Amino acid sequence: MTSSISALFWNERFWLPGNVTWADLEHPPPGEEYPRVGHLLCVLPLALGILLLRLIFERLVAKPCAHILQIQAGVSRQAQPNGVLERVYLSKTVHKAHSPDLEGLSKQLDWDVRKIQRWFRIRRNQDRPSLQKKFCESMWRFTFYLGIFIYSIRHLWVSPWMWDTRYCWYNYPFQPLSPGQYNHYIAELAFYWSLMFSQFIDIKRKDFFIMFIHHLATIILIMFSYANNMLRAGTLVMCVHDVSDIFLEAAKLANYAKYQRLCDGLFVVFSISFFLARLVIYPFWIIYSVLVESWEIIGPYRCWALLNGLLLVLQVLHIIWFYLIARIAIKAIFKGKVSKDDRSDMDSSSDEDISSSSKSPSHTPKPKDNGH
Repeated sequence: MTSSISALFWNERFWLPGNVTWADLEHPPPGEEYPRVGHLLCVLPLALGILLLRLIFERLVAKPCAHILQIQAGVSRQAQPNGVLERVYLSKTVHKAHSPDLEGLSKQLDWDVRKIQRWFRIRRNQDRPSLQKKFCESMWRFTFYLGIFIYSIRHLWVSPWMWDTRYCWYNYPFQPLSPGQYNHYIAELAFYWSLMFSQFIDIKRKDFFIMFIHHLATIILIMFSYANNMLRAGTLVMCVHDVSDIFLEAAKLANYAKYQRLCDGLFVVFSISFFLARLVIYPFWIIYSVLVESWEIIGPYRCWALLNGLLLVLQVLHIIWFYLIARIAIKAIFKGKVSKDDRSDMDSSSDEDISSSSKSPSHTPKPKDNGH
């Protein structure tokens, strides 16, 4: 039963072009090696290792940098212990509560409605991540994106397929695996698996679901492209995605450190790099190559259709994100600085505590956050 399912999943007519079999790839020329699915078995342990490395990095590198820049963890005001309100808060119904619910709680506890609103506001503030935590998270991502981009561009710069994408498909799939390609793929795949794990414990953002789809599509793309040896196109895709993320995380670091002009400048660079990399180079250079040039050179097959579909899913997400970026840019034009990020932390997006608490005299305005 298991063998039949495995044979069905690894059907050659799905994964490989016509007239190519898995047996053809089992015996590469002497001194060369082709990608094998077994190479990816180390990824999950490496992802856990990356999570551990991140904790060490944040503690030993990022936190000292935050202290130098006088970014403090801060201690939020503690809400008065109350079992009834705590249960309501943990049930998440507080975020959807209306006046009748508040009035019911008021009668049950013999508390004023405004006092209950104030309690929920203080309790929510307890769960908000500090600027230091956000700074450490961004510094880790900035370090990884910068390091992996430098590594990938160093290897791609001397590769003919960076300058002529048709080389991605010549002699496909009989293209040898280089150590640089292997290291790049394993590092990126392990990192995105670590993001999948940490997304549930990191700062929650408005685009949580979009990011989940993005990470999932990216992981599937990386694994599938490795399995059927689309490494040349795959390394180009990953490199194009990493370049704009460097400036995004740098802008966030500048924002958390209160260097507003630097933040504004980096955000402009990020916006330009995002547009050029993901809305120009990615669709008109890489997707065009995978969709059109590969058709012309090797012809279409089933996995080819799936991979193109996933690449187009990523492109749709890029358009959605650029819409959010454009909104921030428009606000910046009128306000003179980068305003609150539309992808900012979900918990810092408002003081829409409950009902009309923003009208309460006890409401204290919070600084806007660019936690993109």
